[in-house]
Amino acid sequence: MNASAAYYSGSKEILVNNYVPSQPDPLQIQVQPAYSGICGTDLHIFNGAMDQRVALPHIMGHETAGVISALGTKVNGFEIGQPVTIMPLNACGKCAACYRGLSHICYQLEFLGIDTPGSFQSFWNVPAHTVHALPSTASLSHAAMIEPIAVACHDVRLGKVTEGDRVVVLGCGPIGILVAMVARSIGAEVTISEINDFRLELASSLGFTVINPNDNDLIEYVNDWTDGAGADVVFEVTGSVASTQTMTELVCARGTIVIVAIFGDPPPVDLFRLFWREIRIVGVRVYETQDFSQAINLVDKKILPLDSLISDIRPLDEIQKSFVDLSQGADIMKILIEA
Repeated sequence: MNASAAYYSGSKEILVNNYVPSQPDPLQIQVQPAYSGICGTDLHIFNGAMDQRVALPHIMGHETAGVISALGTKVNGFEIGQPVTIMPLNACGKCAACYRGLSHICYQLEFLGIDTPGSFQSFWNVPAHTVHALPSTASLSHAAMIEPIAVACHDVRLGKVTEGDRVVVLGCGPIGILVAMVARSIGAEVTISEINDFRLELASSLGFTVINPNDNDLIEYVNDWTDGAGADVVFEVTGSVASTQTMTELVCARGTIVIVAIFGDPPPVDLFRLFWREIRIVGVRVYETQDFSQAINLVDKKILPLDSLISDIRPLDEIQKSFVDLSQGADIMKILIEA
């Protein structure tokens, strides 16, 4: 059986080599990835920020869709050739979070593709409980976007966005634009704040109101838009200090700020503003099963314009160039790697 994988070896280097795939363990399913997306976490790994966590050489990748190629001896309910996607979370089942039904934020969470080998390979053995069946009508290239869409579904759900809400999304990378899309799909009015011209133009072409805070006063805009009330929900997706200093000025009384971005250092936050307007801040991390189910439905029903977000589909042997392009800030929203 011919198989190849992309191995990150440190120092911003990924090498594609052949390997001999192993059979799945009794409670595993072997998936043949068709497409896998490169995400922000993969870029952090590539740029060395997670070398202390990953074991080198490391196979990255966790945003994927493909077909089942083999079943473990104790796996039921699936069949060879079935289209699937992976919810890449493997919880311990024993910690306080797991006991509370919050296994997605398990204290000992194993994230497939980070803590284990990932999907940038020909055959990927994963725990059976992480595998989600896809409708036969779903596009596999679109289905490779289900994992980040599930992130957005989780963020919007925990932000309690409802029809008619006025929502501000700070940051328009892949997760930011998906948050905006999911919020709009349930009837919210969405404004996106972004400083990158490529991302601004893309969001505008998709019908979103966009504003560059370097060129226009975002606080003044939101106040005018909401007749001085403030936005119902603000999503912080930039991870920047400038954004955290602004976000509290954008929210209405008893509005909500959703922290989506990861901050390496504690940012300054105006706690007086939180007190004064009784603003709620919510942290969000990955997703739960219901978010994955919603994401699968959004993809299958073609509710989101995903072709506009997939900037390019490239073969595995172009993965090094793809990571370099993304790291250098090329005009790219999402690259899918085709196995």
